[in-house]
Amino acid sequence: MSTVSVDESAISEAKELRDRFQRFLHEYEFGMREVETKISILKDEFTHHHAYNPIEHVKSRVKSPDSIVEKIARKGIEDPDFDRIREEITDIAGVRVTCSFTADVYRLFDLLTAQDDITVRVVKDYIKNPKANGYKSLHAILEVPVFLSTGALSVPVEVQFRTIAMDFWASLEHKIYYKFANQVPAHLVDSLTDAAEAAAELDLRMERLHREAHGVPRRELAPPPPPRIVGV
Repeated sequence: MSTVSVDESAISEAKELRDRFQRFLHEYEFGMREVETKISILKDEFTHHHAYNPIEHVKSRVKSPDSIVEKIARKGIEDPDFDRIREEITDIAGVRVTCSFTADVYRLFDLLTAQDDITVRVVKDYIKNPKANGYKSLHAILEVPVFLSTGALSVPVEVQFRTIAMDFWASLEHKIYYKFANQVPAHLVDSLTDAAEAAAELDLRMERLHREAHGVPRRELAPPPPPRIVGV
């Protein structure tokens, strides 16, 4: 039986790279937790001290190594190192906040970004300016401080705010595009666009009913501070 020699130095380098990548992902996990905690505190405050809670549910995730590698390839990042990845890919950590109404989306954005330790890097308002396929959501890249044993660092977290109707439509659209490997038949694309319009109309009607029943004023998104534009 033949034997294969083991290159101990190569194994050691592979383990070191694995450990560095794990530490890299942990930074984003910790940043995600910071945002989750802030949102959870707001949700508990609304639940216990106000008559109305605008937060329906919250989901979060850190991109898998495979997803990060795929995005590196899509963005054409050559010879990537951890510093380059940090600069070029800002949605490694993501939090999605689903609200009852469009006004709640902007209210939660205002409350979260008003906190002193949060820095707004980029805002993309796909509610006021929907994508061509009808997609609506408010996207923000927020930097939060994470305090480690080695010191403090700022971690970017993508936070998406959307209504229940927007979230339902986006979930269905994602499943359809996944099913057809992004080659969706034209008639389904048209139906999705129609559904997006119906979802937007439902949001308007339900929010109007809510305001009339509870006297809730319409909220608008205040202009954010000039953001530092980065790749998203």
